Amino acid sequence: MSYETREVSAPGEPEDRPVATEGRLADRAYTAIVGIITDDHLAVGDRLPSETRLAASFGMSRTIVREALARLASDGITQTRLGAGSYVKRRPSERLGSHMPMDALAATLGTYEVRFVLEAETARLAAQRRSTHQLEAIEQALGALRAALLSNAPAHDEDWRLHRAIVEATANAAFLPVFDHLHDAVMRILRAGVDISRSRASEVIGAMMEEHDAIVDAIREQDADGAALAMRWHLSQGRKRLMP
Repeated sequence: MSYETREVSAPGEPEDRPVATEGRLADRAYTAIVGIITDDHLAVGDRLPSETRLAASFGMSRTIVREALARLASDGITQTRLGAGSYVKRRPSERLGSHMPMDALAATLGTYEVRFVLEAETARLAAQRRSTHQLEAIEQALGALRAALLSNAPAHDEDWRLHRAIVEATANAAFLPVFDHLHDAVMRILRAGVDISRSRASEVIGAMMEEHDAIVDAIREQDADGAALAMRWHLSQGRKRLMP
């Protein structure tokens, strides 16, 4: 695998060469570390190579590797032990590869950080502002999701429509284009989440449904804090479900 490095122009020379941003390099380091975990069959609790070894292997700076490890820790894949390095916390499900290329994993899981901020607040505002008509739309979307989840039919469209109905209930149209911008990445996650959950015990799909019920219950009761907490819990559990 090859990596782009930053080339610095000589004084007076135009900077017309492609320049890889630190974010793109961190994405590549993230993908490469996931590759080490999966290809080398590292188990939960196994220690990753040191930052120095990873940086030398990838041809990148330790700063870039450190950023990638921080994001992996945020996504629940690794954990850092002070003075002892980074260890595998969870292995991404092998089924993820059928829903997204592994080089898109960093960017796709990165949407969770945006959703924690965006959707917790939209759930809070929906609980405060939703109209009777908007609540009916949310409840109809919840019913459609329940029917889909409890069958063998795809459920990602229904899941998306429920979350979008909650965004619409904020009575602030500025949220919609921000949420819609995440559509492709979120849909990959929703497809993967349902597929992986259905491959496990039936209680996993039941838990997914209970999380959605809790969000809608709080919006129905106009419990703003409860709606925000329920949404954050649902998103955090959804991210965990992508791991074995």
